[in-house]
Amino acid sequence: MDKVSTPPETTGSAGGPVGWLFGNAYLLLVLTTLSWGGNAVAGRLAVGEVSPMALTMLRWTGVVVLIALFARHRLIAEWPVLRRHLPYLFALGALGFTGFNALFYIAAHFTVAINIGIIQGSIPVFVLMGAYAAYRTPVTGLQFAGVAVTMLGVAIIAAQGDIARLAELAFNNGDLLMVLACLLYAGYTVALRKRPAVSGLAMFSVMAVAALLTSLPLVGIEAAMGRFQWPSLTGWAVLSFIALFPSFLAQIFFLRSVELVGPGRAGVFVNLVPIFSALLAVLILGERFQLYHALALAFVLGGIALAERLRRS
Repeated sequence: MDKVSTPPETTGSAGGPVGWLFGNAYLLLVLTTLSWGGNAVAGRLAVGEVSPMALTMLRWTGVVVLIALFARHRLIAEWPVLRRHLPYLFALGALGFTGFNALFYIAAHFTVAINIGIIQGSIPVFVLMGAYAAYRTPVTGLQFAGVAVTMLGVAIIAAQGDIARLAELAFNNGDLLMVLACLLYAGYTVALRKRPAVSGLAMFSVMAVAALLTSLPLVGIEAAMGRFQWPSLTGWAVLSFIALFPSFLAQIFFLRSVELVGPGRAGVFVNLVPIFSALLAVLILGERFQLYHALALAFVLGGIALAERLRRS
């Protein structure tokens, strides 16, 4: 889920199907969250077909190519402002894009897509905690209760519904890596508060380049360890999906949706990501949706709903 939750400048209203699509915020949001949910399934499909760091590097290579083709004019127009903030933007790209994705795809080697999606759904609560820690953003006691409820859902997933595992702190390594990935992404999101006064698309473009550059050392480490794997035919198919949908189109769709309905209403739809992840994992991968998954999903989404409702009120 690599979103930049800030709107671009008005993109205009072209006629025809494309214009209709870009004028329908709720359809765009469903397509966005469906793409992000599909990323968990793609991560699992990539196992054995392409190594995690190769996938991360090639993902952002594809995005940079797409940006060069379709977004270069916006990037060039806003370059004078972007240039003054390059260290900050590169740090954001390394943290929220490279770091998150690298841990995400490693985690996919050790846990199922359903778990990945549900844990990823906890990011809004981690953002709430990060905003409080960094900026002392006011948080009520009931919001902390929402945080606790969501964390209980994450703990249920990490322990695979086994209370004994909770007592022994015996967790799945993949689930723990996903929690760490979510913490990195939450840190990235909190840091966006100090973003420069540029469009979301231009800022995303610079961070995508940063993600590509900062992924190269990780590829080198992976190769030195003898674990680098160039994509197979299936790997290229998975990579194409990841680069085009979760990484590029979903970004544009989300930015346009925020422009149309505002960040608050658009942000609510992000809660669909774990639901779509679970649904796609069952339909495509044949994973079993068990009782503890349902319980964890209820806790994660319930805790987020509690925290968000109280924040708005």
